Amino acid sequence: MTKTFLPVAAALAISTSLFTPANAQQNRNCAPRPIVIAKLAEGYGETRQSIGLGARGAVIETFASTDTGTWTITVTMPNGVTCLIASGQSFETLAEALPPREEDA
Repeated sequence: MTKTFLPVAAALAISTSLFTPANAQQNRNCAPRPIVIAKLAEGYGETRQSIGLGARGAVIETFASTDTGTWTITVTMPNGVTCLIASGQSFETLAEALPPREEDA
């Protein structure tokens, strides 16, 4: 399988704006972070592929399995509650070169 990195910045920006701490705690797809991480590893073979800091101190992570291609995006709030944001198939890593910088006039 070709390894390509999926750009998740847009998904992360949208998800962090939708999930406030109150929404995250009421979501049924939430649990303490160690439980979520163990479930992703044991149940799906997924490991952390990327991490970023979102609004209000939320930690956004992408987990994926390079063997099966499954992926999951999570958000962890400062209180340690982790919620599943999105999941899917056909994960690939991508190494794209940045476009050249334009010179100021």
